[in-house]
Amino acid sequence: MTKVSRLMKTMMISVAILAIGGIAAFMIFWNMDPNNHKGSAASIKKIEDYAYETPEITTDLNDDSFVRIQFQVITDSKEAKEELGNRDFQLKNILIKELTTMEEEDFKTGLTNLEEKVKTKINEVMTSGKVTDVYTINKILQ
Repeated sequence: MTKVSRLMKTMMISVAILAIGGIAAFMIFWNMDPNNHKGSAASIKKIEDYAYETPEITTDLNDDSFVRIQFQVITDSKEAKEELGNRDFQLKNILIKELTTMEEEDFKTGLTNLEEKVKTKINEVMTSGKVTDVYTINKILQ
């Protein structure tokens, strides 16, 4: 009976160790999950810190209508945000060139395409960091 009792103790200790290890592993992976709600406040704070608001731009479109538009450009670092501010004239140039090739209908169906094009074009001139997102925050068609 001593062998059976010793075997039971060993099995119970092994099961307890495995359970504790499993719980610890679960807790580690749970806290490392980027979609965890605890990280949401930090990521929005990061977005605010790395966001650059463009001035409103008014320009004509390819179909002789006009648009007044403004963007919020999200960068990956404070250095990139600062560089984007210094490259304001290039940013305006990129926006005007992209906007003048569009028509009024493009703004109703393809605003996301414009945001992606602007992001790509800005990243071509950036040297310190990059643009991660471009959001349209104001738009008026005339």
